Amino acid sequence: MKLLRLGDQGSAVAEVRVALTYLGFLPVTPRQSGEQGNVAPPGTRPGESMGTELPPSAATAPASPAAPASPAAPAAADGALGPAAASGGAAVAPPDRFDRDLDNALRAFQQSRGLSVDGILGPDTARALEEARHNLGDRLLYFSAAHPFVGDDVAALQERLFNMGFDVGRTDGIFGLRTESAVRDFQRNRGLDPDGRCGPRTLRELKRLRRTVTGGRPDVLRESVRLLARGTSLLGVVVALDPGHGGDDLGIVSGGLCERDLMADLAARLTTRLLDSGLESHLIHGPDESPSESERAARANELEADLLISLHTDGSTSRHARGVSAYYYGNARGSSAVGERFAQLVQREIVSRTDMLDCRTHPKVWDLLRRTRMPTVRLDLGYLTNDHDARALGSTEFRAAVAEAVLAATQRLFLPPEMDAPTGQLHVPRLAGRA
Repeated sequence: MKLLRLGDQGSAVAEVRVALTYLGFLPVTPRQSGEQGNVAPPGTRPGESMGTELPPSAATAPASPAAPASPAAPAAADGALGPAAASGGAAVAPPDRFDRDLDNALRAFQQSRGLSVDGILGPDTARALEEARHNLGDRLLYFSAAHPFVGDDVAALQERLFNMGFDVGRTDGIFGLRTESAVRDFQRNRGLDPDGRCGPRTLRELKRLRRTVTGGRPDVLRESVRLLARGTSLLGVVVALDPGHGGDDLGIVSGGLCERDLMADLAARLTTRLLDSGLESHLIHGPDESPSESERAARANELEADLLISLHTDGSTSRHARGVSAYYYGNARGSSAVGERFAQLVQREIVSRTDMLDCRTHPKVWDLLRRTRMPTVRLDLGYLTNDHDARALGSTEFRAAVAEAVLAATQRLFLPPEMDAPTGQLHVPRLAGRA
């Protein structure tokens, strides 16, 4: 798809404006109120609604405080003055112009969804806009292996079931087998036919029980119990490694260094170190291919890995940007509890064993983090566009230290609190005969 950004113009921009207005990230202008009236959500197909819990019309969507309307002066700077400006009234941007107001609204939407806040409408942001238009009750929900239902309506269903104690796994907005199982359990509890389909009768029962006790994190307890049940030994733990990019996709290239090659070398070092300590390690793609994030997640799921680690570097137009950061699945509705814990452990170990700046851990909803069934962490190990970070990444000693840090964090993940070691001090020994 074509990327849309500040300054672009066309019908696609107008559609984005309508979607963000409906979602409340842009105020409704008088022109929009008169033209839209009580229209259905953007992209709604005829006959899709089930007539329950329908979303409000675009005309009643509240304005988001995160994206206030810009004054006339910035609009003039963008060259987007409407007819009203010629007559001395307030400036109104053409609906098909990507102006500063739309840029601010898109950035606010991206931030609210756990996406990279860059003001660019790319595949991830377009997909998030599509998912955001679905409210619970808009359509019949059921499990489909070939084309799973994805959207905010699924996330809302998962959240309600989760708050009532049913195990949906993560509230990731994807109607998978665990969500279907939770729907069946709920239906049995309410005396309904346990067909796993969320239709009008199931929705009515959910609505009757809407005032339930909420709070706490039962998912944390479930995942922690599963983790501790494995014991402290790393023997047999399966770790999937995803070196960033591959094939013709070089990733970040700066100063003679290439992200693809650096991360392939780090993945090889980490594989050797994991195998020497009794773990199983698998690369989810070869050096000559660069599958999509969804395909990488599918391959890790097929391996039934216990952990997935994705290795990347970063780049910036500013040479002052530097540091290492870790990402795990999470949004306003919930997160991967073990993924969050693992990201924190890896981040601390790397920072304590190197001189890299700590850019902390962050929840994101990128496909690789969202679609994997195991705890997944993406590491951004510095900026190739920064002199300090580039020198570190180009050093074999630094990459060896990162491999040790990841292994130590993996061991600490399986240790109970009373056996955990201080950050930066744990050394995982090699097995006899593998040194």
